[in-house]
Amino acid sequence: MNKVAVYRKEHFNAAHRLHNPLLSDEENEKIFGKCNNKNYHGHNYDLIVKVVGVPNPMTGYVMDMKILSDLINSEVLDKFDHKNLNLDTKEFAILNPTAENIVIVIYNLLRDKIDNKLDLKIRLYETERNFVEYPC
Repeated sequence: MNKVAVYRKEHFNAAHRLHNPLLSDEENEKIFGKCNNKNYHGHNYDLIVKVVGVPNPMTGYVMDMKILSDLINSEVLDKFDHKNLNLDTKEFAILNPTAENIVIVIYNLLRDKIDNKLDLKIRLYETERNFVEYPC
């Protein structure tokens, strides 16, 4: 059967601080640099959600994009947009909010809500030049 990939692009803004409490302040500064700013810093994240599957013969859809959009809004944007990830979210209360960790968290938030017969991939742009993808 012919698989098709559908994509939904979203955007959110969030602040964070990269910091490992098991390391000294000097070690955190050396590893994370400006991203270890004790007063936090922000990013304008671009999120791309890719869903792959065989189109449903009745609808022609791999997945209804309105449903996908609603899921992204309720499971990701409502939780992370205009938030301090370290302070305002349970997902990053003890997990360092690196781009790598954020993309895994987003994947896990969405995976259970999307039919298992569909493949899911998340791409997160932290800047225009830096992005992460999960799974690889």
